[in-house]
Amino acid sequence: MNSNYIEILGFIAAILTTAAFLPQVYKTWKTKDVSGLSMPMLIIFFVGIVFWLIYGFYKESPSMIFANSITTITSFMLVYFKFKYEKR
Repeated sequence: MNSNYIEILGFIAAILTTAAFLPQVYKTWKTKDVSGLSMPMLIIFFVGIVFWLIYGFYKESPSMIFANSITTITSFMLVYFKFKYEKR
């Protein structure tokens, strides 16, 4: 298969997976309810996304760079919200 088609497929996957994550970030921001969020999961997810971003740069894959740049920011926001809004 042509590499351009593979990259288009990558962009479609990137848009869908990134968009699927955004409602959770928005809901958490609006409600400030972080009780359902697991800090270990958030940290592991964040580190994994950062590694995917590094890998995307290494592979020179625009779709991976695009998706993982946005998801790195939004997952960091959830970590921040968890720290900020957690009832202690």
